[in-house]
Amino acid sequence: MNKNIDKLLQELTLEEKAALCSGYGFWETTPIKRLGIPSVVMTDGPHGVRKEQEQSKFGNVFMPAYPSTCFPPAVTAAATWDRKNVYAVGEALGREAKALKVSTLLGPGINIKRSPLCGRNFEYFAEDPYLAGELGVAYVDGVQSTGTGTSLKHYAVNSQEFRRMNSSSEIDDRTLREIYLSAFEAVVKRAQPQTIMCSYNRLNGVHASQNKYLLHDILKEEWGFKGIVVSDWGAVDNRVEGIKAGLHLEMPTSDGVRDKDIVDAVNNGTLEMEALDAIVKEILEYVFDAAEKIEQNVQEVDFEKHHALARKVAADGAVLLKNEGDILPINKDANIAVVGMLAKVLRSQGSGSSRLNPIKEISFTDYLDSVGAKYDYADGYILKDDSTTDKLIAKAGEVAKGKDYVLAFIGLTDAFESESFDREHLNIPDSHLRMLEEIKKYNDNIIVILTGGSPSVMPYINDVKAILNVYLGGQAGGEATYDLVFGDVVPSGKLPETFPLSIEDTIVNKYYEKENAEYRESIYVGYRYYDTAKKDVLFPFGYGLSYTKFSYSNLELSAKEITDKDTLTVSFDVTNVGKVAGAEVAQLYVKDSESTIFVAEKELKAFDKVYLEPGETKKVTLTLDKRAFAFYNVIAKDWTVESGEFEILVGASSRDILLSDKVTVTADAVEIADLRETLPSYYNVGEDIPKAEFEALLGREVKEFQMPKKGEVDENTCVGQFETTLLAKIIRKASGTAAVMFLPPKSPMSQIKMVKAGGLDMPIRNLYAMSNGAVPRDSIRGLVTLLNGKTFKGIGQIIGGFLKPRTHKRKMF
Repeated sequence: MNKNIDKLLQELTLEEKAALCSGYGFWETTPIKRLGIPSVVMTDGPHGVRKEQEQSKFGNVFMPAYPSTCFPPAVTAAATWDRKNVYAVGEALGREAKALKVSTLLGPGINIKRSPLCGRNFEYFAEDPYLAGELGVAYVDGVQSTGTGTSLKHYAVNSQEFRRMNSSSEIDDRTLREIYLSAFEAVVKRAQPQTIMCSYNRLNGVHASQNKYLLHDILKEEWGFKGIVVSDWGAVDNRVEGIKAGLHLEMPTSDGVRDKDIVDAVNNGTLEMEALDAIVKEILEYVFDAAEKIEQNVQEVDFEKHHALARKVAADGAVLLKNEGDILPINKDANIAVVGMLAKVLRSQGSGSSRLNPIKEISFTDYLDSVGAKYDYADGYILKDDSTTDKLIAKAGEVAKGKDYVLAFIGLTDAFESESFDREHLNIPDSHLRMLEEIKKYNDNIIVILTGGSPSVMPYINDVKAILNVYLGGQAGGEATYDLVFGDVVPSGKLPETFPLSIEDTIVNKYYEKENAEYRESIYVGYRYYDTAKKDVLFPFGYGLSYTKFSYSNLELSAKEITDKDTLTVSFDVTNVGKVAGAEVAQLYVKDSESTIFVAEKELKAFDKVYLEPGETKKVTLTLDKRAFAFYNVIAKDWTVESGEFEILVGASSRDILLSDKVTVTADAVEIADLRETLPSYYNVGEDIPKAEFEALLGREVKEFQMPKKGEVDENTCVGQFETTLLAKIIRKASGTAAVMFLPPKSPMSQIKMVKAGGLDMPIRNLYAMSNGAVPRDSIRGLVTLLNGKTFKGIGQIIGGFLKPRTHKRKMF
């Protein structure tokens, strides 16, 4: 391969350089054959390889994919709190990607779970940046150990699906750094992902795809990122501004439209050739490196081994939430009833761009049948539309009669959570609750097997003996559930997110799902809010039961006084005081005893998972550095430790602290803002943050979003915002039906709902940018004219756009 990149830069034409800055089709980079520049393939992850068998004509999630192992999604992997598990999954994914000639796997997703309503939470690790960062490092290291690259996403502050392509995340710099960027920082500095995927949204008014502060100042200059930045599919607003900011690759192709924008900008002097060359050089480095690695160390994929790994991770990621009277595990000879269609139809993964084609799927009843287990079964409800009938409910009650145990499979279905739309509430389907009410009449020994990619409320909690939260179990989820229920595996999962009592208990609920998303809660995300505000919760962050019990003892600190340049070693013993072998996740939190700046009650700063035989004791040793005691100081524009006393808290969850000690940390004196008088609500956090205080924190006014009027519609206006005329409203209403036409036959309801919601949130610019050349840009400009009230002129432009020869059409190089 020709790898003299400086020489190539001299030989490339301006048009060829521009072409390299966007994809060739939906999944490949652009080749330049005359110069020996290859094309490499990237495709969706993160919990499996979703390589489409043929290209879609519109959109990027519609075509059948090659079969691959469906590992448990990120939420389940995170609940293992096991770096080794996540690394092993990454390694397996890397091998499968390489076997399919995929150079870059689009994952992991490490966005912070700001609200349990986010429809895509199943695809992200945690509400805590330290946990998300640690698992993100393990994932990237695992995948890239095989020579397959990764794409760390979605950078950054992409916390909602509503209007995700155009909403603006309004956030202060300290919160940005401490909560939403620190996981990205950890992965970039320690694992160097091959690529980073920028998010759809705007950050403080500027699209992530052209945000120099994000893409260059922080990512390149501060963190030393060595790879390239890829747009999320359809995330580009202004391609020239993206080049200037540090966006390397637009995906997918816009069929030459934006290539011409780059060429024109260089020719008219608004884009310097040096800036373009810097971007193209790094693209070439990526392409040649990826093309070389795809041919190295290719191994035949052992799908059975990967299935076994998927089964292990699913079991390790299940969280035992309740186990009254140690009802679990149950004997394999017990007389059991299994009720609920989720036992028969496995919910292995979420819906959206990550939804892949599993090699196989084994549900709970599939596995019971395969081992010859005896049980009585009733559907209880209908999965297709989450309904039920009196007959189905009666049958569930009938099979529950006289049984030793009833295993009730309930939870969130595909229609309740997905990419492209957020949840409306935290409830599970009413049909599932009706089924539970019926079986309760006939049997007290109800064991709930809870499915879902995010928290749900539990009005039934006092009516059942046990709750085993299996999240989304991947293709081996049924086998893993069997292993746990019958005691072949001891539960060891811990919650990577808080389960609130109600959505009203989440402070973010008041500011969520808006075009201008106000991050008023600042650093108080997840347990940082609940623990600081002393809010009761259903289950706290880090919580999870076992079939055995553990004790903690002998906490020791390496020093009682340190400077911020030192490290602190914390050690303690964990003992299995139960009767069966098991694993415990020991968690270390740090609390700043007294601070000038407002801080959370405590923050996770270290953890380890230890495996113990009955009666066995192991010493856990964890190390804390400066960052464990620091906050991001917006005055110093750096991480600062304020001298003083810190508490070291060790326990089994954020609410179960079992050991504690104190250390004094001394640091150089720097200016720290005392905001008690101007921001009292942040020092005594409660139910609400006044807008005036949030604006004081930001240092600027936050304007309310206004629906565009005639004359205000532009290419960033979303379809769901078409309100200017009667014709605009008709187009908006018809868009959902039109979008569904691109789906394959017999697509599930969740996919249909996703496409309809995604259609409403699509900005006008993507009607040409994501059409693979089918829709001309001039016609879309005509649509803008029409929506601004100039109907006949707009119609003329739309028709003329289709009739006019397209000089920008993508060339073959």
